[in-house]
Amino acid sequence: MDDLDWDIPPGSGDPEDSPVRPYAVTGGRTTPCMRLAVEALVSSATAPPHDFALINPEYADIDQLCRQARSVAEVSALLRLPLGVVRVLIADMAAQGLLQVDQPRLRDGRPDPALLERVLTGLRRL
Repeated sequence: MDDLDWDIPPGSGDPEDSPVRPYAVTGGRTTPCMRLAVEALVSSATAPPHDFALINPEYADIDQLCRQARSVAEVSALLRLPLGVVRVLIADMAAQGLLQVDQPRLRDGRPDPALLERVLTGLRRL
């Protein structure tokens, strides 16, 4: 199974809620070019905001949201895009130097439980 989270309600009728849109946003790719933990913090690396709207409107949205550091999960929730799609987009932007990604430190190959609890608390507040 691929990494995209196709949690779109069937029959919603809104073209923005179609599974075709997330597929098109990522150019059909389902795997990011780098591993991104859901709790990884993402921040914009561009000093003045770039005009991404003509290239990729989702890039513009991510850049705007990440003016303040946010987790990958927060970006997904705030943009109302599947986590798999957001991971692909963030990885692409990071590879282009448009975003900085701070991956969580691992203890024994696992994320710090305290960090995961803080992320979960933040997500509940959304």
